[in-house]
Amino acid sequence: MKRVLSRICCLALCCLTASAEKKPTMTDQQFVNFVAQTDMLEAHLGQMATDHAASKEVKDYASMLVTDHTADYQNLTVLAAKDGFTIPTGLDAAHNKMIEPFDKLKGAAFDSRYIHTMIAGHTEAIETFTKEAADAQNADLKADASATLPTLHKHLDGAKAIDSKASKK
Repeated sequence: MKRVLSRICCLALCCLTASAEKKPTMTDQQFVNFVAQTDMLEAHLGQMATDHAASKEVKDYASMLVTDHTADYQNLTVLAAKDGFTIPTGLDAAHNKMIEPFDKLKGAAFDSRYIHTMIAGHTEAIETFTKEAADAQNADLKADASATLPTLHKHLDGAKAIDSKASKK
């Protein structure tokens, strides 16, 4: 009987831990905010890379991100207006704070920090967009999240390729 109770308690504990690790579901407005903040941050950091990065490969990658995230933000603005969502027009304090460390970096140090930040950011974005593509209440947001995933994967793969080349040097 003690073994049975012990197993039940362990199972309950495992279930609690697993459910606690799941990210809470975003509302559609929260997703719009996430996308807008991410697009603005990526575009801003990409523009910084044109002045601060050492590697042409990093500069080219950053230029692609500026183009893609600016287009995504413009698309999101149209979608938000159509469906009644509010879209942020400037970075919030948390995202502004993410930029601060890059102000002090130049050359290879900038390249390394930038690429590692892009890997982490795009990994998180893919997870969030995948969840939204499945769970969004708004059909337009659901379709947009799904349509954006290939671009995010392209960005992640590009950052990983640059990182891999840099670590072999």
